[in-house]
Order: sequence, then structure tokens, then C-alpha cells
Amino acid sequence: MASTLLLHRIALMTTRVSRRWRPRSLLQLVLLAFVMVMLPIAVLMFQAGQALSELSSLADVSARQAVEQTRRARTLSNLALEMERSARQYAVLEQAGLLSIYNEKSQRYAELLDTLAPLLPDNPDIPRLREQLNQLNELTQLPADEFHARLAIFRDFSERTENVRQAINTLIDARIENIRERASTVRTQLWMQTAALVSVSLGLMLIFTCLIIRPIRQLERRILSLGSGMEPASPQHIQGPAELVSLGERLTWLSGRLTELEAQKQQFLRHMSHELKTPLASVREGTALLSDGVAGALSERQQEIVGLIDVSGQELQALIEQLLDYNLMQHSRGLNVTRFDLVTVIQEVLTKHRLALDKKGMHVDWPRHTPLPWRADRDRTARILDNLISNAIAYGEDNGHLALRAWQHASWLVVDVANSGEPIDDDDRSRLFEAFYQGRMRRQGALKGSGIGLSVAADCARVQNGRLELVEDETFPVCFRLTLPDVTPPAEGTDGDDASITTPATTTPALDARNSNA
Repeated sequence: MASTLLLHRIALMTTRVSRRWRPRSLLQLVLLAFVMVMLPIAVLMFQAGQALSELSSLADVSARQAVEQTRRARTLSNLALEMERSARQYAVLEQAGLLSIYNEKSQRYAELLDTLAPLLPDNPDIPRLREQLNQLNELTQLPADEFHARLAIFRDFSERTENVRQAINTLIDARIENIRERASTVRTQLWMQTAALVSVSLGLMLIFTCLIIRPIRQLERRILSLGSGMEPASPQHIQGPAELVSLGERLTWLSGRLTELEAQKQQFLRHMSHELKTPLASVREGTALLSDGVAGALSERQQEIVGLIDVSGQELQALIEQLLDYNLMQHSRGLNVTRFDLVTVIQEVLTKHRLALDKKGMHVDWPRHTPLPWRADRDRTARILDNLISNAIAYGEDNGHLALRAWQHASWLVVDVANSGEPIDDDDRSRLFEAFYQGRMRRQGALKGSGIGLSVAADCARVQNGRLELVEDETFPVCFRLTLPDVTPPAEGTDGDDASITTPATTTPALDARNSNA
């Protein structure tokens, strides 16, 4: 009951403190948490000290009383024996000095009996001893013959005195047992109070830990959403210490600033693409007219110069298109989930690169006769394959091999795009999917790369909760593996991000590259 009242008081105190004094800084919150957590422990220590002090005082008083009462009971028994000895000596010697000693012992016996009587209020020997003591006090006034006859009273008198001494000892033992029971009760109460107050301290620790961690987690979510580009239109207000609230406001400012910069970048890219593609189209149209001889026949040297201009125009157009594709992928996160045949998509992508493959002299091996229906974002999947095949053409060896393998493993689609040629350097593997990063391997062909093809492909896989990685293969030195889950179509009224499944990268099955095509 006392522990329940104490817990109620602590809860009321905590509520009043939180209402009247709200911590404005992280330091104040930590100090308040320390004080509130230590308060139940301080109460426990105080109660334990009080209980131990009470037990110590009780034990000290009881020990003193036990010693004193034991001494008095023993003295009472000794006085009874001395009274009997003095009386019997007087009966033999009839000396007046022995009667004086007898009277002195009798008086002391009466005083001690009066002192011990309150301790044994219900003991029948006490009143009987007083009667016998009065009878024994009358012995000094009796003649010698009658004095001798009265000496037989001492036998019963001594027995009753011994009974009183035993009763005193029993009373002392009972008090000692009561002290033991009291100590056991106090120990049990202390254990219960310890459990209750420690539970309160742990509960307060959890509460204040949540109060401190909650705004930190809010900031963490803000930072993650800010880094992923999924910052909500109206971010949640940070509630907590002033330092963390100020940090949340700084993140809001940073989010707005990044949004402005992103808008400026988008505007710059739109303007750049418009400004560059218009004169580029005129340049390519002019080179086409010159190549067709509209302005007259060209010499061999002139044809070579026009060809260089046309190749440079194609390179510039490819770079612009790759840059726009990368920017589009960075800001288009919605999924357009449909059911399609992966083999058909591979055939379309290979048809797009047929001329480059023929010029390169690469032999293509792919599962053209076995349909593989799948449910995912068809455009993004095609873009991944397009970039991987384009990368294989650019960096593969002339007259080499390009292999495409696709199969289903449980609820996962696995596609390998492998090619012969020079293997990728170990130093380039960790940064292979970074945007605008170009490794040490030299790109073959007239067009130069921009370093964003693999980054766009990796983003397309990541948006679909899949993964694109470079794996080891026993047949080919370079092998990229695309792993895609079976994406559930988005429900009506929801966008693609909310409807897509969430599959951590660590759950992607470890598959052997030798599990070949159908």
C-alpha cells in the first residue's frame, strides 16, 4: 500500500514538473531525466536507512532490556537462596545480625519483585510470592519453635521464584523472536519497495530516452528523406529540446534550398537541351545535305571532314540524350507495373543495337525461343538492358561474345548480361555505379561515354526494389547481374512508390551465373 502511494506521488510530481517546467534545451532535459530517475532511488535509500535505523534502535533497546531483566531475574533467584540461608542460619545460631541480613535481603527481593511484576501481569506466581514474602517477613517476630516450622515455606518460595526467572527468560526469547520477525518483515518490504522503485526508475529512463531519441529519429528520417529526394511537402515539426528543434529548422531550410537548386538545375537542363539540340539539328542537317551532294560534289578530303562533323554531332546528341535520361530517372520514381515478356524486350533492345553489334562483329547468345513473362516496370527494365548491352558493345572486344541469360528463381527474376573482353579493374568495381564516373578501361568506338549509363541502370533496378551488380562468371570476364522482384501492381488511388514491395538487398538470392538460359 505504501509503495502504491509512493508511486502515485512520484507520478503526480512528474506531471506537475512537466507542466510547470518544460526543458528548453537538451542539457536541461538530460538533467531533468537524471533527477527524476535518481528520485525513486533516493527515496528507496531513505526508506532503507529509516528501516535499518529502526531495527538497529529496536535491537539495541531490546538487548539492553534483555540483559537488565535477565540480571534482575537472576538476582531475584539469588536473593531467595540468600534469604533461605540466612533464615536457617538464624534458626541454628540465633544471632541478631543474621536477622538484619535476612531483613535486608527480603527488602531487596520485594523491590525486585515489584520491578519485574509489570513484565508478567498475568503470571500467578507473582501474587503468591508476595503473600509468601509477607509470611516470611513475619518469621522474625515468631518464637523459635514456630520459626523452625515456618522454614518449610522456603521450598515453595524458591520454586516460584525460579518459575518467575524462567518466565522472564521466555519473555526475552519472545521479544528476540519478535525482532527477528520484524527484521524479516522489513526485509520483505524493502525488497518490494526496491522492485517497485527500480521499476519506476526504469520506466522514467524509458520515458526520457524516448523524449530524447524521438526528435533524433525524426531528424534521421528527415535526413534520409532529404537524401533520397522523397522529402514531403509539409515535413513534420520536430518536437523536443531547442537544439534539436533548431536543427530541424535548419534541415527545413536546407530542404528548401536543395529544392531551389534542383529546380534551377532542371531549368538549366531544359534550356541547355533546347539551346543545344536546335543548332545541333541544323548542323547535322547541313552535313547530311553536303554528304548527299546537294551543294555540289565533294572531294575525298571534304567528305572526310563532313564525316568527322557528323560523327561529332552524333556524339554530342548521344551525350545530351544520356544526360536527359539520367535527370529523368532521378526525378521519376513512379512505377508503371505491367505484365510483359522479357524475351520480347530483349529482342527489341538487341534490334536497336543490331548495327553496332554487326559493326563490332560480336556474336550474341540469348534465350530467343523461350518466353519468360514477368510483372515489373517494362520501360525501366528495357532501359537497364539497353544500358548494359550498350556498355558491353562499348567495352567488349571486337569479334567477341555477348551472352544474355534469364531465369526465374522463386519470386525473383535474374538476368545476366556478360561479354568477353578485358576484365574490369578491381579499383573500379566499388565506384562502377557512381554517376559520371569513368573507369580506367578505354571505351572503344568513335563515341565517348558520359559515365552515367550504369548509374541510370542501377537506379532503374533500385526503384523496382531490385539490384544490379557485377558478379564473377566462369565463362566471361565481365558479367552484370540484374535481380528484380515480382512487383505487385499499384492499387487504384495510390502511386507507384507506395504500392511497390520493399525487399532489402540482403534478401536477394545468391544465384550461380552458370544457371543458364532455357
